[in-house]
Amino acid sequence: MSRLSREDLMENGMDDGELTPYRNLDGARAWCHVIYGLHALAVVVGVSGAATVAGAFVFGVPSLIAVVLNYVKRDEVAGTWLDSHFRWQIRTFWFTLLWLLVYGLLVITIIGIPIAWLLIVVLGLWVAYRVIRGWLALGSRRPVA
Repeated sequence: MSRLSREDLMENGMDDGELTPYRNLDGARAWCHVIYGLHALAVVVGVSGAATVAGAFVFGVPSLIAVVLNYVKRDEVAGTWLDSHFRWQIRTFWFTLLWLLVYGLLVITIIGIPIAWLLIVVLGLWVAYRVIRGWLALGSRRPVA
């Protein structure tokens, strides 16, 4: 068996000591780009439309398609550096949904409305940050931390 180059090892998220054979991740990386693109589209819809960024991210069709693709394609990247991107995307979706629930609870109280509005702005910025940071790391072929 030939020795794998450092780039091949990094492509698979392995260090020099692991003996797992090289796997071609081009297809999975392309899917990851598509998923980030769908999430980015949801952010743009939230910024430019009547919905909030977080609302468009969780309830918009692009992000719903993206999270389904995350779960469908997740096994293909298990144990590779791309696994971190799929985990990052999935967690962004579910934590956004969780914080939207908190927002909803705050909105139904009179005292909580100012806090809710601050929360929805911060949540929108956080979602945009996660999409941008993850996509930049993917473009650099790095795991996202």
